[in-house]
Amino acid sequence: MKLSIIIPVYNEASTIRQVVERVQATPYEKQIILVDDCSKDGSREIVHDLQAGNVETYFHEVNQGKGAALRTAWSKATGDIMLIQDADLEYDPADYDALLNPILQGKADVVFGSRFVGYPRRVLLFWHSLGNQFLTLLANMLNDLNLTDMETGYKVFTREVRDAVRIRSDRFGFEPEFTAKVAKKHFRIYEVPISYHGRGYKEGKKITWRDGIAALFWIFRYRFFE
Repeated sequence: MKLSIIIPVYNEASTIRQVVERVQATPYEKQIILVDDCSKDGSREIVHDLQAGNVETYFHEVNQGKGAALRTAWSKATGDIMLIQDADLEYDPADYDALLNPILQGKADVVFGSRFVGYPRRVLLFWHSLGNQFLTLLANMLNDLNLTDMETGYKVFTREVRDAVRIRSDRFGFEPEFTAKVAKKHFRIYEVPISYHGRGYKEGKKITWRDGIAALFWIFRYRFFE
């Protein structure tokens, strides 16, 4: 089993080296794909320096968003399983075993890592959490699912899912689009608890209330119009 670990990067100079070190420490045959989305804080240079061995690097000349970075990476991925890893330290590669087990056991095609069940998590940002719960509830209602964390950064899926799902969103619309499309195609979805060390906005968190409003549009669009 080969794992393609996809890491979109935008202005994460303070964390990207440590994230790659933690990913490398996981005991899997792996392809690590870094896509720098036109960072301005020095991340681009660090990503360039990290290219070696099983680490592949790609660069956008214009900032396009997370969804666009994921599309670039998906086109280069050669693994049997794809895993999305954020470039900050909010998500811990120590959870890879839990994320991969449902697929390796033949029970799932897609696995969501939930920040809201089971594991320790940093207590932070009430309104952000409430907005996340509302978007998850709405996505569940429209897609007939019972997820607890639709917006999670940890999404893992087989190559067959990658080949069957065409992503169009450039930015954070990826999360509701991916959820709607795997639900429509009746892929087997599992959810597992993960640890989570959330960041505040002073620490570099990028998603804002504007992205939450945009997510409402994406939830309806990809459920009913595509």
